[in-house]
Amino acid sequence: MEEKIDAVCVHIMRMRPTCVIPSYAHVHDAGMDLYAAEEVILQPGETKLIPTGLAMAIPEGYEAQIRPRSGISLRTMLRIPNSPGTIDSGYRDEICIIMHNASYLPHMSDDSVRLLLDERTNRHGTYKIRIGDKIAQMVFAKVSQASFLEVSSLDEIGSNRMGGFGSTGV
Repeated sequence: MEEKIDAVCVHIMRMRPTCVIPSYAHVHDAGMDLYAAEEVILQPGETKLIPTGLAMAIPEGYEAQIRPRSGISLRTMLRIPNSPGTIDSGYRDEICIIMHNASYLPHMSDDSVRLLLDERTNRHGTYKIRIGDKIAQMVFAKVSQASFLEVSSLDEIGSNRMGGFGSTGV
């Protein structure tokens, strides 16, 4: 018997005719793919917003997390630098993905890079994101807000595991 998954109702609006409404590929997937709604060229070292063409009303108490797709991270130098990105429940504008091309082309002029782009898109460090390309994944998560209680010492609260960055070895 298939177990029922809790679902949160998210109102979604198309802002461009080229957008794709996300959906889960499999019943128990945590994330759903997001698609590019506009063609974007990313030169080596460049960071740009990739529009999805979607706006959402995320319910209070939830966030949408934007994460990289593992295949893109494995096979390309495209990165989502603020991963995971957070879309707060109060955000209502178009969702765009911050994408960075971590490729580096030493000793090449701008004209050489343009020539490579014209002749061999997606080679030599330049990437062309096409309309409908899967560019990221989105995961919905419950959010807790913190309230702070200022104290003069933390010695008597819980336990201190000791150590910081790299304290458990390499």
